[in-house]
Amino acid sequence: MAARFAFTIAATDGKARTGTIEMARGTIRTPAFMPVGTAATVKAMKPRDVRATGADIILGNTYHLMLRPGAERVARLGGLHDFMRWDRPILTDSGGYQVMSLADLTTRTEDGVTFKSHLDGSRHMLSPERSIEIQRLLDSDIIMAFDELVPTTAPREVQHAAMMRSMRWAGRSRTAFDAGGNHAARATIFGIQQGALDQMMRLESAQALIEIGFDGYAVGGLAVGEGQEAMFGCLDFAPGQLPVDKPRYLMGVGKPDDIVGAVERGIDMFDCVLPTRSGRTGQAFTRAGPINIRNARFAEDQGPIDPECACPVCAQFSRAYLHHLVRAGEILGAMLMTEHNLFFYQALMADLRAAIAAGGLKHFADAFRSAYAGAPKE
Repeated sequence: MAARFAFTIAATDGKARTGTIEMARGTIRTPAFMPVGTAATVKAMKPRDVRATGADIILGNTYHLMLRPGAERVARLGGLHDFMRWDRPILTDSGGYQVMSLADLTTRTEDGVTFKSHLDGSRHMLSPERSIEIQRLLDSDIIMAFDELVPTTAPREVQHAAMMRSMRWAGRSRTAFDAGGNHAARATIFGIQQGALDQMMRLESAQALIEIGFDGYAVGGLAVGEGQEAMFGCLDFAPGQLPVDKPRYLMGVGKPDDIVGAVERGIDMFDCVLPTRSGRTGQAFTRAGPINIRNARFAEDQGPIDPECACPVCAQFSRAYLHHLVRAGEILGAMLMTEHNLFFYQALMADLRAAIAAGGLKHFADAFRSAYAGAPKE
């Protein structure tokens, strides 16, 4: 049987690393991008087609799955992997972000967060223990500790109080995970560093997490409106505060140029709804920058979305056809656009891994940024 969890760094280039995470359900090549499967599905994609894009791992969402269809029901049906027919690793988030951003009438206490469902108004309580229990019922491979997120614009004392509570909740999450019996013996748990954009708060958070001890560490609380410059400023120091021999996961990021810059700063794992959500709304990612396929200039364009892309969509379908599908609201348009975008993201990750291994990351990153930023604005 494969190792429960083994992270190996094969090569470095500056702060960037490339390697593998070995788990019972498969190998994850890093840097890795995780497509988001919010409600037990990567929207508009079949599981085998997600795998065909190059994805080694996907993300499931604790908040959405606990509300519908319910974690206990998923467990009775054999767990999330069997339920959605994805046989490789799954990372589940803790639900904390969605509670703060989607739920109504939230009340935060030391015990956890009570909230009103955005679906039907029902009342729920999410604590570190309940979050871990839900993720265990889903049979997640990588579980995230439950944390409290506040905006980076909040006063420093509010940020610090939330960070300290998140560290207390991290300890409770670890204890709850360790009590998970057979699941704990085959799964892993990541802690989440908080502290907004403040270097000393981030250090305090990192030290608390390291004392608890986790299999991997996430940089949380970014990509929430602070802008790329501020995010990169934080990433100039935050990853280096975390253990060098553990994976570093930047939650909720991001745009292709965000990912390139974060890899340069030592991040190993990413997730974002952008490639799937953009695909459903008509935006395609290309090496020359994003394009809006709904634009009238594509109505008779017989070229592929991206002439440099090797995906099945670019091999078979024209911009004109995709323009027609998206403008007509045809389901196939969302499917094909999403498939291309996920291929684009996975190809970018493969290129980053190859550039790090060859010691040529700076050259690759500079060339990518130059081409990507040179795209005409839509």
